[in-house]
Amino acid sequence: MLNLFRITVLFFSLFMASISVQATNVVNDPIIQDFINMMVKKHDFKRDELKKTMTDAKRLPEIIEKMSRPAEGMPWHRYRNIFLKQKRIDQGVEFWKANSDILEKAEKKYGVPVEIILGILGVETRFGRIKGGFRVIDSLSTIVIDYPKRSKYFKKELEQAFLLSREEKFDLLALEGSYAGAMGMAQFMPSSYRHYAVDFDGDGIRDLLNNPADAVGSIASYLQRHGWKAGQPITTRANVSGKKYQKFVKKGMKPKVKISEIASYNVSAKEKYAGELKASLIELEQENGNEYWLGMGNFYAITRYNHSNLYAMAVFQLSEEIKKQKARF
Repeated sequence: MLNLFRITVLFFSLFMASISVQATNVVNDPIIQDFINMMVKKHDFKRDELKKTMTDAKRLPEIIEKMSRPAEGMPWHRYRNIFLKQKRIDQGVEFWKANSDILEKAEKKYGVPVEIILGILGVETRFGRIKGGFRVIDSLSTIVIDYPKRSKYFKKELEQAFLLSREEKFDLLALEGSYAGAMGMAQFMPSSYRHYAVDFDGDGIRDLLNNPADAVGSIASYLQRHGWKAGQPITTRANVSGKKYQKFVKKGMKPKVKISEIASYNVSAKEKYAGELKASLIELEQENGNEYWLGMGNFYAITRYNHSNLYAMAVFQLSEEIKKQKARF
């Protein structure tokens, strides 16, 4: 009985400790105190208003759990299956039909194909259906305090969130997004929202939260500003042999090797391209071995949205499936 009592007390203590962590606001944490001081000095925010907002912000342990195991850590064959589902493809065709004018306008202005814009929207939020259920202030504050290896970056994003709320007249405490603080149909981080969002329908508001036109235009604008070149290839399957190709893979995500030089790495491309075009070699884990692709500049531009070859490939392949299905109608 004594051991049972001790076990019961232990579990109760752990339970109460977990509740206290979840219930703790962030305002008294030294990191947040330094942040408040910086915002007052650097951006002329009122200290009382900052403290009031941060008093309402909560530390959420589940955010750190999600940060520690992102989907991009999966093997490709599992990651792909999250996004390449018929329902999502159908939703993409549906969105295309309902928003063809703005999609075509964006393609014409920024040079980004309609299907690529749809691929981003589909992977990010299922075309606006799932935009995240965490308050941005909670997500960013929690990561700043409890995830040291990304604290510096997310502290900047917290800063950008306050600036965004001031500029766009947002209620920061009401803003919701992903566990990492990305917002709206296009899932822009606060800094991207401030620097790359566009008012694509000309109504005087850059609304990525609920406006399809602004989301479409902002995605296309973002990709163009991060290197997208109209009419240039994106990616193609590749064959490898021997071991030299591994040096190609290790060169990283940015295209660095000319097509004319890939044979020296025992790599060949399915499609034929100009020899001066540069590529990276992408290795994707399948259930029975790996598959290989060449990623050109436009593929790399997609990875600027999310720094992952898996992400960019999911966008590309979803876009291709949406395009194929749309062509049947």
